[in-house]
Amino acid sequence: MSGPKAPKDPESRRASFYVMRDKEIFGSRQPDGHGVQYIPEDMGRLENSARITGNITDPEILRLLRDAAGFRKLVHSIGVSVETEESAEKVSFVFQMYGKRDLLGGGTKIGCVLRGDGAEVRIRLSEQLWSDDDREPGQLCFSFDRPELVAVANVRFYLHDGFEAPEADEEGRIDFSSHAYREMIARSLMCSGDTGRVLTAIRRAQRGEEVTLAYIGGSITQGAGAVPINSECYAYKSCQGFAERFGRGDNVQLVKAGVGGTPSKLGMIRFERDVLRDGGSLPDIVVVEFAVNDEGDETKGNCYESLVRKILKLSNRPAVVLLFSVFADDFNLQDRLKVVGERYRLPMVSVKDAVVPQFRLKPDEGRVLSKNSFFYDMFHPTNTGHTIMADCLTYFFERAAETEGIGETCLEAGLPEPVIGADFERVRLLDRKDRPTGAEIVCGGFRFEDTRLQTVEMDGDLHGTPVFPHNWMYCGEREKSGEPFMLEIVCRALVLIFKDSGEVSAGKAEVFVDGERKLTADPHVNGWIHCNTVILLQEKERKRHVIRIQMAAKDVEKEFTILGFGYVD
Repeated sequence: MSGPKAPKDPESRRASFYVMRDKEIFGSRQPDGHGVQYIPEDMGRLENSARITGNITDPEILRLLRDAAGFRKLVHSIGVSVETEESAEKVSFVFQMYGKRDLLGGGTKIGCVLRGDGAEVRIRLSEQLWSDDDREPGQLCFSFDRPELVAVANVRFYLHDGFEAPEADEEGRIDFSSHAYREMIARSLMCSGDTGRVLTAIRRAQRGEEVTLAYIGGSITQGAGAVPINSECYAYKSCQGFAERFGRGDNVQLVKAGVGGTPSKLGMIRFERDVLRDGGSLPDIVVVEFAVNDEGDETKGNCYESLVRKILKLSNRPAVVLLFSVFADDFNLQDRLKVVGERYRLPMVSVKDAVVPQFRLKPDEGRVLSKNSFFYDMFHPTNTGHTIMADCLTYFFERAAETEGIGETCLEAGLPEPVIGADFERVRLLDRKDRPTGAEIVCGGFRFEDTRLQTVEMDGDLHGTPVFPHNWMYCGEREKSGEPFMLEIVCRALVLIFKDSGEVSAGKAEVFVDGERKLTADPHVNGWIHCNTVILLQEKERKRHVIRIQMAAKDVEKEFTILGFGYVD
């Protein structure tokens, strides 16, 4: 006979799926001394996490993840675990809903305190006090008592009765030395192009001369998804790989200039400051990565080609490598942008061509890695993904080093005509610090400088550098005059850069060009602090133009920040 059996835990039998699985997190240092990692899940990100990490294909489940009401209907509880080097380390977790009226401050915050021992803690949603301002699932937040700690986190949703979810796949270890992995990396070399300028840089590095590799792009180039962001990002790793293969000692330098959420339309403006460092740096190789950020570019590649030509025309004749990264839905713009590489015979490296074909394979069909292994979220690579991107670039550099020649290139006779356009090839930055002779500015009510700005980790730095600190800010709490900002300038093209923000204190501004209303600049469209660019003028001839920017009538007591302008004289 056997005695009575203990009842099984009904919660353990609940259907569940992961939205974070074995993902590394890092506590970035905050002003109060704590470490924090934020992981956005709004704007479709949570649905994508469910697809990639949880293998969810049920359209009803995906639909319910889009807003707070659906989330509560679907999710019974949240399971969270964190594993740190010291198991006694305490980590605070918050799943934050974004608000309808107050995006960052109005929604429910579902939280708990964890130990770093890897044990899962479940948070029952029925025990939460819900806000009536909830709009949608917003972000995950992990907070450490000590900054700059690395941990591995898991987050999964346990579902209400009636919902089903597939079993989680087993994640195999990636064999970076395997033949299949090397074949995957080799597929990334979309085109070697004319390797002359790259070969020149390699030969200089081999002789012990100082060589600089620069990387300009969006959040992937900034290092998003890499933990820690400064030393695990693809830019740092590929620069280190170049140095190990071709350098002598410490003669290979890194310039990393990625800014999250920004396209080549902004990259071409900030190039002199962020890459050339206002004349203090002349890179030998520049990797350009905007293949996933330029979807909203109204010029359809004119800004991208303008940036490429700007780099190629530098006095020291640097090499340009076009890097085509990829999103988790297999999206990138390489088909649009590759014509630029073909026109100037540039090397082109496609991460999409490397990884996407093998994502479609099953584990027993020779798949090298899963999407969950490559992607941290729907946009950004994991440490493994960044390593793969670096290996793709390193593969190209190694092949370039094997080419014959003395470093001559077809570009030395002069650049061919643009294939898309080059209207912004001579674009320069205008802000409080730098303005062209003859430009007249009356800042009016925009007399303050905003210090709450987007920050990025430049080069090998772990701490953020403010982007566009020399700005003009209207602060309704201190300035209620409503007086407009006025700019009078002679130019052929003009781009406005303004601050996006999800804060309730931010207001809209009306933008007028030569007396005609051009647009309403709304800082709430994207919902987070970063830089937004809008083309105000794009003409063939130089003319004098008057720009007026003023707060919208209902927002004179709110805030708006003009970060700067890009102008072509």
